[in-house]
Amino acid sequence: MVTDKRRPIRSYVLRTGRFTPGQQKAFQRWWPKFGADFQAQTRLDMPTLFGNDHPVWLEIGFGNGESLAQMAENFPERNFLGIEVHTPGVGHLLLKLGEQKIPNVRIMHHDAMEVLQQSLADHSLAGVQLFFPDPWHKKKHHKRRIVRPEFVELMGRLLIPGGIFHAATDWEDYAQQIMTRFSERRDLFENLAGPGQYSPRPDTRPVTKFEQRGQRLGHGVWDLLFKRLEKTA
Repeated sequence: MVTDKRRPIRSYVLRTGRFTPGQQKAFQRWWPKFGADFQAQTRLDMPTLFGNDHPVWLEIGFGNGESLAQMAENFPERNFLGIEVHTPGVGHLLLKLGEQKIPNVRIMHHDAMEVLQQSLADHSLAGVQLFFPDPWHKKKHHKRRIVRPEFVELMGRLLIPGGIFHAATDWEDYAQQIMTRFSERRDLFENLAGPGQYSPRPDTRPVTKFEQRGQRLGHGVWDLLFKRLEKTA
């Protein structure tokens, strides 16, 4: 029997970073409370995970978690599930959640596509946030960008009818690619700003230090919001 041994295309590269003693302690102290371990082909039970049945918003690649923690504090009526592969960022967020006693966040320290494909039940998410994903700016690397046709298909499966996909990027050509991919699926999604239009930054998305630095340098930022249709063709 011949098996396909090709490696999946990853949308990230694991970068080395300083894992501080405080972050190490945060893992030991707070992972049992805020962490959700990935288990292959096993769906998360959201009410059990969070201890309530509030709507769940997913953030893919939360970086150091500052904006995710802020949103969780601003919207206590929502649950937030964050995915991040970089260990220092996970440690930073764990420390913040523990110190500030933010109860409505859970973290998965794993590859986002595997979580999307294997850990989440159909129509289990009220919203998905993808803020400043790795742009893979060289044309030969565009295939590594996470927003590909299969990603859009997954969003259609995982979001509840009326659920929101919200992306933000400071790379215009990536914004154009996201616009194209989601606009191609008018059977699944409606652009909240109108066909082909970008949305103004909603107040729900905090401005990060990274974004502020880019604005000082004259970089643009493009927000895209698409709603999962109530009925699909």
